Formats: sequence, structure tokens, C-alpha cells
Amino acid sequence: MKLGIIGLPNVGKSTLFNALTGAGAPSANYPFCTIDPNVGVVQVPDKRLDKLAEMYSPQLYTPATVEFVDIAGLVKGASKGEGLGNKFLSHIRDVDAVIHVLRCFEDSDIIHVDGSVDPTRDLDTINMELIYSDIEHLEKRIDKTQKLLKGDKSLQAELDVFQKVLDGLNEGKTARSMELTDDETALLSDVNLLTLKPIIYVANVSEDEAAGVSDSNEYYKKVVEAAKAEKAEVIPVCAGIEAEIAELDPEEKAMFLEEMGIKESGLDKLIKASYSLLGYISYLTAGPKEVRAWTITRGTKAPQAAGKIHSDFERGFIRAEVVSYDDLISCGSMNAAKEKGLVRSEGKDYVMQDGDVVLFRFNV
Repeated sequence: MKLGIIGLPNVGKSTLFNALTGAGAPSANYPFCTIDPNVGVVQVPDKRLDKLAEMYSPQLYTPATVEFVDIAGLVKGASKGEGLGNKFLSHIRDVDAVIHVLRCFEDSDIIHVDGSVDPTRDLDTINMELIYSDIEHLEKRIDKTQKLLKGDKSLQAELDVFQKVLDGLNEGKTARSMELTDDETALLSDVNLLTLKPIIYVANVSEDEAAGVSDSNEYYKKVVEAAKAEKAEVIPVCAGIEAEIAELDPEEKAMFLEEMGIKESGLDKLIKASYSLLGYISYLTAGPKEVRAWTITRGTKAPQAAGKIHSDFERGFIRAEVVSYDDLISCGSMNAAKEKGLVRSEGKDYVMQDGDVVLFRFNV
């Protein structure tokens, strides 16, 4: 799964990316410092996995991961080729979801491409460029579908949805803000609309607000209000402080956060939110060889979850021996959990739950 970090130039995208990934992407006080997208793989923080590692002292510790892509800054007119234009938009089409960074602090030393700080204006600027690109993309698809319709009347439902979304886009709405049924969304699945991709807004706040956003931050309040139209989450992050924290070792990081009065870093919140944004959960496997989080889509059944480990596990699935993480920790060991009858034997129709600790039985 791949999440693209987008925003206007100089809002803190690359600083945030560096804090997330430690990848050392260029970050400077001028537009288009990032040209080609930078890519980094990030571990999903999971205290459950840490506890299981304490219990088993495994040879391997393997958390779930998320891939972040730092995409070049967009400017007004990108859909017509301004700035890095079409190159930028093609990079967004390649990701599964979007992290949109908005600057919510004043600093005379950091230039803004539009000359002043206004995150809702910035949000509208980027959304409109994505909408313009989607309009062009969808009009081409409608033309193609209308030609095919002459020989295949079953495409009428698809055409109706395309036209409905096009009408909304022409009204300045993003596709994700429209009221669409599951069936309508399914018909759009291969159109790859930029404004239909799941989104999280990151409000990049000042260092003074690293421990919590001030009630006086009107920029942040406006972003939260604007995001409601898309039912999108807004996560406040101080990218500068997070970049500093990211360079510390775990003990120093814990001390720094405690001194700052921060219970959980903004990055950890963002990574977890990014993971769940796409409907992912983790089931866990634990033993002396390895403690591991396995990524599955919410609603996945046991045999398909087993197939994530190896195709033979799915093909020869017999049963899943499952205990909830909380029950395992409270009992102190798998044997104790079994003695208390808390380890369940589940069959092919069992729907996996987040935090299930599992041993799959199979025979090939």
C-alpha cells in the first residue's frame, strides 16, 4: 500500500517525509526542491507487537509497514502543465491514498508560493487542480464508453455513474465528497480518479504547538471545518519537531516526548491513521522464531488471511487456533490461555479481527 504526500511547495511535505522515513529527501526553502518522488517504507507502531516480543524474545521482529511517497509540490495551473503539472498528477494516480499537508503557522523566514499563509486557500487550490484533471480524465472515459454502448447496453449503468460524478466535479466537488452507493463506487474503481482517493489532511503547526494545537490557531480550525465536507481526518503535526525526534534513539525519543508533554508523536498518529484509512487491520503471529504483524483488509476470512503467510496455508487450510491479544497478555502465555478455554478453534468462515493472535493448521 502506497500513500502520496502532497501539498503546495514549501508547506513541509519533504520535512514530514524525512521525519516519517529518515530517507533524507531534499528539503529547502524554495519551490520544487522535490522533483522526482522520494519513496520510503515506514513501520506501523504497534505496542501489541512490542509486548509479544517481550513474551517470546523472538529471533525476528516484523511489524506491518506503509509506503510513503513524497510528491513534488503542486501550483495553480498544474492541470494545464504549470510547475511540474502533469508529471505531478501522474505520480498521484500511482498511490492508493493521499496525505495532504497544509501549512498552519506563520514564519517570515519560510516563503509561501502565494505570498501569504492561508491553508483553506491552499486546500482549494490543490483540490481544484485535481478536479480539473479528473474532469478531463472522466470526459475521455465517457466518450469511450458511449462508443462501446452501441454494442453493449449493459454499460448504461456505468455511463450514468460517470455522468453523475462529472456533473459533481463541474460543480467544484471532489468525487469523495459525493453521495455514492457501494455499487456506484465499484463502477468507478478502474477509472482511478484523483479526488476519489482516500485522504488525510495534515495541519503542519508551529513548534510551540507540537504538544497540542492552541485554541487560537484559526488556520487549524478552518482546515478541520473544510475537511468535514469530505468526512476526512485532520491530524496536527509539527513537521520540524517530528524531524528532530526522528533522529533520536528510542530512549532519547521517549524522554524528549515526555519533556514536551507529548503522549504520542504526531507521526505515530499519522502512520496508524494511514494504515486504517485503507481499511487495513493486523493479525499477529508469535513464537520464539518470529513475532509478526500481518496486514489484511477488514472482513478477510481465516483461509485468505492464512494465504498471506503462504499459499499452501490457504490451499490446505484446516482450522485457525485464535486467541485475542488482550486474553493472551492477561493469561501470560498461550498454554495458560488454552487452560482457561480462551484459545478458539475457528473454521473457514471465521472473519479475522484486529489483534487476533493466530496459529494456522493446514495440510497439503
